[in-house]
Amino acid sequence: MEHAPYGGSFMVADIGGDNVVTPEDFAEEHRRVRASAETFLRSELLPAFKRVEEPDIRLTRRLLRRMGELGLLEVGLPLAGGAPGPGQVGAALLAETLGPCTSFALAALFHTDFGMLPIACYGTEDQRHAWLPEMAAGRRIAAFALSEPEAGSDALGVRTNAAVAEDGTSCVLNGSKRYIANAGIADVFLTFAKLEGRQFSAFALDRDTLASGVGPEDEMMGLRGLSVCPIRLDGVEAPRDRLLGSAGKGHRIALNAVNVGRMKLGAAALGVMKEALTLSVSHAKERKQFGKPISSFPLNASKLATMNALIYVTESMVYRTAGCLDRAFARAFGEKPGAMDEALAEFAIECSIVKVFASEALGRVADETLQLHGGAGYASGTPAERIYRDSRVFRIFEGTNEINRLRIPTTLLRRALKGGIPLLARAEEAQAELLKPLPLPPLAAEFLERETGIAAALKKTFLLAGGLALQRYGLRLEREQELVAILADLMIDAYALESACVRTVKIGREKGAEAAALGARMTAWFADEAARKAFGNARMLLAALERGESLRLQTALLRKLLHFEPIDAVAALRDTAAAVLRAGRYVCGNTEGAAETEN
Repeated sequence: MEHAPYGGSFMVADIGGDNVVTPEDFAEEHRRVRASAETFLRSELLPAFKRVEEPDIRLTRRLLRRMGELGLLEVGLPLAGGAPGPGQVGAALLAETLGPCTSFALAALFHTDFGMLPIACYGTEDQRHAWLPEMAAGRRIAAFALSEPEAGSDALGVRTNAAVAEDGTSCVLNGSKRYIANAGIADVFLTFAKLEGRQFSAFALDRDTLASGVGPEDEMMGLRGLSVCPIRLDGVEAPRDRLLGSAGKGHRIALNAVNVGRMKLGAAALGVMKEALTLSVSHAKERKQFGKPISSFPLNASKLATMNALIYVTESMVYRTAGCLDRAFARAFGEKPGAMDEALAEFAIECSIVKVFASEALGRVADETLQLHGGAGYASGTPAERIYRDSRVFRIFEGTNEINRLRIPTTLLRRALKGGIPLLARAEEAQAELLKPLPLPPLAAEFLERETGIAAALKKTFLLAGGLALQRYGLRLEREQELVAILADLMIDAYALESACVRTVKIGREKGAEAAALGARMTAWFADEAARKAFGNARMLLAALERGESLRLQTALLRKLLHFEPIDAVAALRDTAAAVLRAGRYVCGNTEGAAETEN
């Protein structure tokens, strides 16, 4: 039986295609966002991007203002009364479209998701009225001042203090911030401090308030067009009406902004991957060695195919998650106070999964792009070199991938212990099921039944291994970081594969087998990759938990669970490569209205 998704439910319930947003589902409002973003990209951003990268932060500010004039900075903001709009799907499309100009795309992301969205969701009516219209128009730019010299991944460990002034009408902030994006161009700084050293709180500070507190631009390895500066808060006075949300609730504002931002980072990474593939195909067709294009050599063609398949899976995950956020936001409008706060946190697990998978897929794609370009990519100033430099930070900011891996299973476990997810019951069912004989395979397999079965097996592997780990360590499991990371990878690949399966089956059902054929090839390839990775990782986890006969029994159950006949991966990649070379860019099949047909 299919269920509507709720946070983390993909691990315990069947989520059908009717409940999953795919690129083939884009509505007219989403297409309008993409068309407007593409026009802005081609006519204004790309011609100026070399200057943005110099960097020219004043130009970045002017381009952000131009986005505001086009209405693009409002995409994804909650609309009054829950009126339908492009929502998070539209915002993800915007991030993807601008992604190839990564520095600028992230400047826009930090302004909207880390500045405007918190004010829209947590600000008072007066605060929203005072700040949002100017920010939506691009006349005031936002920065998110959270990180500190001693508080990076441990974001809640900030040392900046906010002391209530003697007259009680303001707070005085002292401390320092580090690596603050948009700091050189921002007018409003969403700044986090501990009120009286205890209550983690958020303040919206004007640039004039900071006086000379904004330091010089940091020189970064990549993202050279993104303004990043340190900030010094020496006795900065903030009126009490600059407190955003309630005192002591700043952690909710910070973490929930980051939750949504992680999905958008995945969308931006998706845009970079598509651009990288286009560059790689073009170069591979033009570059000749041994008298023929390097694209004609199977190993190089296989790289292009692998890149295309990773993009397909990432794209499936990004828009599935964006759709989940839109559902949660729609339910929250008009509900009790705090409903929007709950909606922002609902799909934190899925957003973290997208961030980890997309950033690591981008790293792989960027590396292959440089490899295919050879010396022409390693040379400074080339597009391949810039993509390689810019891509590396995706695995670091908005929670390192290590931090996100630790959060993914532990968040699921905490929700299960509160009764929100029937995880423990499903673990017991999976253990009992594995002790029974396997049923005979059906005589006529349904479309992608094998791949859907692998996705289900990844979930059961998580339940099997996670149940044993929980029995062994209880709540102390959170300290066993190597084991938690393995459980996270099982969840990540289960979500990724299920997203690709649901999308491909949906294409086949609605548009026919031919339209879904290429997607099925790529999904089958990824399923094999995920199954092999899961078997190796789960064996490692079991060996850390069990010994002797018990280990042999659990390993046998694991082998039984992940025993799937392999596909001809060589043929699958060759078919994919042929389609990519014909198209000259990312392609997911003959699907009218799919994402790549208008890129």
